[in-house]
Amino acid sequence: MKFTHLHVHSHYSLLDGLPKIDELLDYVKESGMDSVAITDHGVLYGAVEFFKKATAKGIKPIIGCEVYMAFESMTQMRPNIDDKRYHLILLVKNEQGYQNLVKLVTRAHLEGFYYRPRIDEELLQKHSEGLIGLSACIQGRIPRLILAKEAKKAEETALRYQEIFGKGNFYLELQRHPHISEQEKVNEGLIAMSKKTGIPLVATNDSHYLRTDDAEAQDILMLINTGADLDDPERLSMKMDDFSLKTPQKMAEEFKDIPEALENTQKIVDS
Repeated sequence: MKFTHLHVHSHYSLLDGLPKIDELLDYVKESGMDSVAITDHGVLYGAVEFFKKATAKGIKPIIGCEVYMAFESMTQMRPNIDDKRYHLILLVKNEQGYQNLVKLVTRAHLEGFYYRPRIDEELLQKHSEGLIGLSACIQGRIPRLILAKEAKKAEETALRYQEIFGKGNFYLELQRHPHISEQEKVNEGLIAMSKKTGIPLVATNDSHYLRTDDAEAQDILMLINTGADLDDPERLSMKMDDFSLKTPQKMAEEFKDIPEALENTQKIVDS
């Protein structure tokens, strides 16, 4: 089965993602894949390098970004309220989409910056043409609503995003991280929502490093990023689960119960 990673962090996700662009592309080829996305946190620093190098290696490059969605409005900067934010994956379909993503990321930095560069739904609606949206990891707005037992609000949000991007351009994102207890609850909610609304599912892995044994090095980046103590049991770490660039075979095994989520990665690549 063909599979493409659509939620991938490179070293341009500063002090969070580990792989450099060359390493990422070589590993994609080594793993038998012919396309890949990069979706760095809030930035497009790697877009040009990624596009040029992937094209040269015969890999289809999908430019994207994991943007930060403001709690309410991107112009609000209230302490202890607007420092909360949600994630959303945006992928570029065409030149119009690339121009729109550049506008969104630029305005996120110049007008929406509060701890992180943020956009809001109002701005997204104005610049959604040519973009595909994925609901993101458990830090996405829809997963957070599912975890808060707000199923109706989660469904309304998903339908609103489908309206913003246009039918067929918004997907509910499934991940399999068995050591994160919240993840399976979110997956169950998303699968039920997909059956009810017809919004399609897509499988990702939220990759922050290439191989499983890179987890240690990525953890050191996180320590530098957060300034945390290595021995602090409460510190932010991703070592409890596998956030590598899993092979297509491994992804097929993990999502064998829901193959359409894998097939939809190729629908997105084709578009």
